[in-house]
Formats: sequence, structure tokens, C-alpha cells
Amino acid sequence: MSRAIPEDFSLAGNDTPAHAFGTYAELRGRCPVAHTEDYGGYWALTRHDDVRAAATDAELFISSVKAVVPSDPRGIRRPPLNFDAPRHTPFRRALARTLSRNRVEQIVAQLRPRARELFADFAAGKDRDIAKTFGTLLPAYAASFWLNLDPERVEWLATTATAWVDAWRRQDGTEVGRRSEEMYGVARWLVADRAAHPQDAKLDPASSLLGERPGGEPLDHELVVGALRQSLVVGMVAPPLLIGAMAGHLAGDRELHGVLRADPTARPAAAEEFIRLFTPYRGFARTVSRPTRIRGTEIRPGEPVTLVYAAANRDPEVFENPDEFIPGRPNIDQHLGFGKGRHQCVGMHLARGVINVALEAIVEGCTGLELVGEPVPTRMPELGYQSVEVAVVS
Repeated sequence: MSRAIPEDFSLAGNDTPAHAFGTYAELRGRCPVAHTEDYGGYWALTRHDDVRAAATDAELFISSVKAVVPSDPRGIRRPPLNFDAPRHTPFRRALARTLSRNRVEQIVAQLRPRARELFADFAAGKDRDIAKTFGTLLPAYAASFWLNLDPERVEWLATTATAWVDAWRRQDGTEVGRRSEEMYGVARWLVADRAAHPQDAKLDPASSLLGERPGGEPLDHELVVGALRQSLVVGMVAPPLLIGAMAGHLAGDRELHGVLRADPTARPAAAEEFIRLFTPYRGFARTVSRPTRIRGTEIRPGEPVTLVYAAANRDPEVFENPDEFIPGRPNIDQHLGFGKGRHQCVGMHLARGVINVALEAIVEGCTGLELVGEPVPTRMPELGYQSVEVAVVS
């Protein structure tokens, strides 16, 4: 039975990160388990310990009912994101097999010279939007290297995935469906090709998925296609936001740019702090498998509960001066930029590699950046700026 729930907050009509972070900071103190009627209604957890606890309790906080707020407007469910264990496990295992540290190091080694070329192209070009140019093409190359796609598909992937994400943000079901079907076509081709010509399961995601035999039977063909279709875009959503955020921050802190340009050893810690400070998700969700109480608030099955990682990563109970960029934080490993638990980002090592390579290319490719336009915020479930215009100071 549904019940009336008071509205504790609303972010509708204002997608700017400053507004969201201000709201989350206020909720952490006043109402850490908060409810809104936005997007059909959902709960929001904003404290680090509550978010972490929910993310690591996969029996109570399940993903099979609602995994994202807002959801795909067509209601499609794809593994592993929208599945619970044990159904999700073989899909995650198959993808993780191809994302070992050694494999990621190989991909990053391929990516590094490409990143330098892409940033040089950006610096010489007329388009000042670093998020939608350099920030989009770089993860497209990373995804293509990982999936072993032909090089000519890189720009197609960047363009198509970006168009899909834009349509998803607008909840434009027709355009989402059109762009998604284009990516399904590539996923189906991958499955057919790898079924006929298997590759090393440690190096090729499609071959790895096709080789899984849970209970002695292969994975459902259409679910394999769906998992690959999800893989085509999952790595294309967050990196452009993070790269845009890094560029915007460096444009406002020329001293930091100079430090990172002069000292390569300082860059990994800086990249990790960028991931904490500019975590690009606020809407990954769960539902509870049984009625439960969090800090005295009752939550019932079927009611979406968002794990606001971006809010958790600015919790002052965990991170001192949480809104400041502080490289070398002693407890930086506590950030939840990649989630936690069974649904922790399976590609987090590759995502880290992309961000580190992007930072390296930026600080080595110029002496500074200058913000030349008003950044355009993205929409729920993301947090950050989808458009960041900067000029390169050579």
C-alpha cells in the first residue's frame, strides 16, 4: 500500500553542481535519509556511512527493481547493472576477467600516445568544449581498445554514445531507442563474430561472455548482446564529465597546473582527488528487499533509494574540508567514486587509467587553461558539467 511521504527536498529546475552540493550538505545535517517527488519520487542517502552500508549490503539493497533514477525511458533491463546475484555474477565475472590490472596497463599504454595527439588536436582546433571533444574521444578510444573494435568505429562510438546520453538526459524515448539500436547492431555483430572466431577470453569481453557456462549452460544470447551494448556506453558517460571538471578546475588554479606539469609523481594522487571531488553520479539506485529503517526512517520495497556517491564523497565526517581540492589526502582510499560492493564499477581500473592519461595530456600539452564560457550542467542521474569551454595557454 502506498503512503503519503513528506517532500524533504527538490533539485528540480536547478542542475548546477553548487546547488546540488549545497542541498546535500544541508540534508546531511537535517535529514540524511531524505525524500523527494522529483522523477516520480525517491529516497536519497547523503552520509558516507549510510551510502557505503547500502552499497555493500546486496541482500537488502537490490538492483533488479530500480538501478538508476531516472531509468531508461523504455524500461529495458540489462546485465549486470540491473541484475542481482546470482544472475548478475557470470556477467560481471566475464567482464572483470578482461579488466585485470595487466590488461588495463596494456590498454593505457595504447591510449597514452593517442591522448597526446587528441589534446594537441583540441589545442589547435576551433571547438573550445573540452568535455565534448577531447573528453569524449579519449574514452571512446579506451572502450574501442578494450572491446577490440575496429579503429574506424571510434568516432562513430563517440558520436552515437554522446547522442544517446543527451537523449537519455532529456528522457526522449524515441531518440534513445534510435541511438540504442545503432549500438545494439554493433553488439550483435561482436557476438556473431566472436562466436565464429573466438578470441582470448582474458583480452576480449565478447569472447569472455560467450565462454561463461553457469550451471553448465551458456549465457542467454540476447543478454550477452545487452551486456555488450551497456559496455559500449557505460564508459562514455562519466569520463567526459570528469575531464571537463578537471579542465575547469585547472583553469581556475594555474598554480596547481604548474605543479602537476613539473612533477609527474604528483599526478596520480591529484587524479584520485579529482575523482572524489567531482564524482559524476548522484542517482545510482536500489530498492530494499524487505521493509527497513535507516536512521529511524521507514523505507518499503519498491521505493527507489539513491546512493548519492557525490554527496558521500563530500561528507565532512570523513573528509576534512570536503569541498576543497587537497592532493595527497591521507584517507583518499575511502572515497566512493566507483561505488562499493557487488556493483562497484567493474571498469574502475580502466576509468582511473583514462582519467590519469587525460590529466597527463592536459598538463603536459599546455602551460595553462582559461575558462572562456559558462559551463553547462548535466542532469540527473549525473552531476557536473556536460559542456566546459576552455582556451589553451601555450
